[in-house]
Amino acid sequence: MYSVYQFHQVNYGGPLRCSDNIFQEPLHFHASVLQIMMVDRYWIAFFAVFVYLVRVFEASVGDADPLYRACVEQCEKTGCVGERCFPHCKFPSDGAVVDGPWYLQEPLYLRWKQWDCQSDCRYYCMLDREKEREALGNGPVKYHGKWPFKRVYGIQEPASVALSALNLAMQFHGWLSFFILLNYKLPLKPNKKAYYEYTCLWHIYGLLSMNSWFWSAVFHSRDVDLTEKLDYSSAVALLGFSLILAILRSFNVRVEAARVMVSAPLLAFVTTHILYLNFYKFDYGWNMKVCVVMGVAQLLIWAIWAGVTRHPSRWKLWTVVVGGGLAMLLEIYDFPPYEGFVDAHALWHATTIPLTYIWWSFIKDDAEFQTANLLKKVK
Repeated sequence: MYSVYQFHQVNYGGPLRCSDNIFQEPLHFHASVLQIMMVDRYWIAFFAVFVYLVRVFEASVGDADPLYRACVEQCEKTGCVGERCFPHCKFPSDGAVVDGPWYLQEPLYLRWKQWDCQSDCRYYCMLDREKEREALGNGPVKYHGKWPFKRVYGIQEPASVALSALNLAMQFHGWLSFFILLNYKLPLKPNKKAYYEYTCLWHIYGLLSMNSWFWSAVFHSRDVDLTEKLDYSSAVALLGFSLILAILRSFNVRVEAARVMVSAPLLAFVTTHILYLNFYKFDYGWNMKVCVVMGVAQLLIWAIWAGVTRHPSRWKLWTVVVGGGLAMLLEIYDFPPYEGFVDAHALWHATTIPLTYIWWSFIKDDAEFQTANLLKKVK
């Protein structure tokens, strides 16, 4: 974007000086200034329209459909979508009773099991609109930021729930085998502690991983405000600690004071970010940037370390780094769910299952390798 100051610099060879006779051609100058001001205004108008369009397109195409909106509004008034009627539409989504005393309010366990009136109205209106779109030869569109998934026994995204549960099982298996290796297979110090100096860090990593996948399964089974915040917060906590662990292990930081100096700023940032999401503003865009930066940073750290180390199991590290990088493409290349069940995010969950097994295998190999080196020094 051109400014008047830049006009002076470009047309007169530098900034405005007293010796520059810029008024030799006043009409030409004023015309140029007016042209620049018009260009500035056009750019401002362009960016204003651009920002507006971005905000419009951030809203999903499906929930902006007038037919879909009319269907939802009618359903919330009558409690029916076509021939399907929902008795619990006496209870709106905010939990207040439309008619009847307080003791007729829907219990919490029924809200979790059955879905509320608004959710059912949106779901069945979405299904009807998708059938109409399919009959016209149109592809699926998103509704309220999500693809049109088909429920199974009340579960919102059954494929992602099942794969999250498998990831949870793989994390538990990896952490348990790591625990057994250190405490029952490898030599211990006289004080019954492991020689491996990163034991505690990997235990915390395992617990955070299992916690993250647990809330992932819960969130994909029922997307409400609470489960969404727990899922996102758990993922951010895991990514932040994984970055700390990548720095400490790749740089072989053993001194406790140095570990605190490295960890404290990152822990403070992650904690602040989680508090920001939960209590100030749940900003999806900002959270995505934070997660991508932390994820890419730790992948780069592990990749560089795998390239310079002589670790006997570095090929496993390379496999996880390359596989993890390729798996991230599934998060970028989004596509609608096949048959209403499996989308790109579910496939990403699937790719992390074998990577988790290889990753814990590397961690166990690292424990054996480090323990053997320390025992050689002790002897």
